[in-house]
Amino acid sequence: MRRWELSWRERPPEEAAHFNPAFCGELISRTVTSYHQGNGAAIPLALTFLVLPLVLHPVTRRALPGRSNTTFESWSAQNEDILVNVPERVLALRPITREALLFLAQLGSIDISSVGVALGHHPIRMPARMAIATEETQEIRRKAGLIGRWFAFQPAPAAILQAMGVRI
Repeated sequence: MRRWELSWRERPPEEAAHFNPAFCGELISRTVTSYHQGNGAAIPLALTFLVLPLVLHPVTRRALPGRSNTTFESWSAQNEDILVNVPERVLALRPITREALLFLAQLGSIDISSVGVALGHHPIRMPARMAIATEETQEIRRKAGLIGRWFAFQPAPAAILQAMGVRI
């Protein structure tokens, strides 16, 4: 049995805490929401698979820009050493991303179509700051929103994937 096929009770507690569909779904939902606010469109499905590898990995998360108007080309050129491992993390976290997307779709929080991932009929209410959360969790949530805004202002989703070394 593969690691991600284990029941939640059989998974190590730290993995269950960080990779549960509700938390990962919230991160993806924050990205989808801020992408939509940035350009009014659905985020391409392929880009949703970058969210978790970028925000859950501490080194990559800290290297993300502070503002969404940072050009992607300049950022990726300055962070080539970090981006070299992104494709591996995308593949490793693909089952978790799928599970989170399915969770959100079942709740009606997102709609997945050939156009991409859009806000659903029952979007998750996400306060900017949770009442009880660690600083790391708050940073992860903020960066998930930043990624949505940042990706919304990039000219081509394929260029983002290519710069990160992800092949579709």
